[in-house]
Amino acid sequence: MGTDTLVAGTAQQEGTGPVDARGPDQEAGPRPPRGPAAPSEQGSGEGAELLDELRAAIGKYVVLPSDEALTAVTLWVAATHIQSVLQHAPRLAVVGPTKGCGKSRVLDVLHETVHQPIMTVNMSTAVLFRVIGKNPRTILVDEADTIFSKAGENEELRGLLNAGHQRNRPAWRISGPEHKPTPYPTFAMAALASIGDLPDTITDRAVVLRMQKRKPGEKVTPFRSRYATPELNALRDKLAAWLRPLRGTAGRMAPTMPVEDRAADTWEPLVIIADLAGGHWPARARAACVAMTRYEAVQDEQTNLKTRLLRDIHRIFETHGNPEAMSSLDLVTTLLQDADAPWAEHGTKGLNAHHLGNMLRDFGISPANYRFDKGRQAKGYARNRFLDSWARHCPDFTETAPAPAHDATPAHRAQGKPPAAPAGQLPVGPPGGPTGPTPAR
Repeated sequence: MGTDTLVAGTAQQEGTGPVDARGPDQEAGPRPPRGPAAPSEQGSGEGAELLDELRAAIGKYVVLPSDEALTAVTLWVAATHIQSVLQHAPRLAVVGPTKGCGKSRVLDVLHETVHQPIMTVNMSTAVLFRVIGKNPRTILVDEADTIFSKAGENEELRGLLNAGHQRNRPAWRISGPEHKPTPYPTFAMAALASIGDLPDTITDRAVVLRMQKRKPGEKVTPFRSRYATPELNALRDKLAAWLRPLRGTAGRMAPTMPVEDRAADTWEPLVIIADLAGGHWPARARAACVAMTRYEAVQDEQTNLKTRLLRDIHRIFETHGNPEAMSSLDLVTTLLQDADAPWAEHGTKGLNAHHLGNMLRDFGISPANYRFDKGRQAKGYARNRFLDSWARHCPDFTETAPAPAHDATPAHRAQGKPPAAPAGQLPVGPPGGPTGPTPAR
């Protein structure tokens, strides 16, 4: 990524179905660098005022995680109206840790403001590439966590969403009575709402909104279609009217970006909108780009570290003969002994049991009291509590259900719980399930 891109000289025609695989910009040359649009191309301040109005309307119905996030959503909505001349179609990943964070409400607002929306909670790959069309529509996917709930599921759909981030990545299918190979367009902007993170390859191509539940003092206007829809549709129509004559200008722009590579590809359409609008928007857009990109870089680093922890713990259990449980002290001590691992430099004095608990909590894994050899009682972790996380985040691991070593038992059995699995059978279940060693109440 990060190479010079080609751009359409004119808008694509309306329609759906197969297209020339070369795309509309095959013959165009490289774009020269270009900064904010000239005042005559900005609509005499109309664009800045319209974006201000849209930003206020979005903030009226949803509480976003930051001012930068509100700016990003505003620009993303506007960018859907010039998709036909863009080189990249950024995804909008609306993710949250639990239900009730406002993810679906964000999609409700988007549905009334973006260009030709298609709202769905499930869609096959075949349907998706057939509805995108030559003039890209805007895909809105709610409950995306149900589509990508397990590693390796819906790989074809994920590949299609990844390909559609960049122009000229068609899906080829055999069609018609002559069984002729036919390219179908995949290029379209898409917003996906999910409990938990989406696949890395999707978030890597997305502007990411990390939603949280509203605080008690945070108020929004209730979203009622009979009132909200006319207001937001009016804004949508004004956006389209403002941007329609500026599509040619947008297609020739190559704005100066504060980030590089794929992040620049993803944010460029938003910065183009800001530069067309003028006023305070060019600076505001670039500030949001830097802040949100840096935040995601930190998230990626933390995620990679937590995945490394899962892998190292898997190795430690294997080295010790896959016992039913290991104490926190033994796990931490063994982790610190690995000279090639980052754990000795973790925090100010290296990894400790508190750090370990905090990092594993995101996977739904928590310590409990167990009785180990010679009656020793200590905080520890049951191996079967890791199985779900290993399957999701380390799919290359293959569980063969080895016979566990019986050197750890719960300190107290919780009343009403089933007994632990017999020797030679390793129970597999979700974190916190009824199988395996049962922690004390």
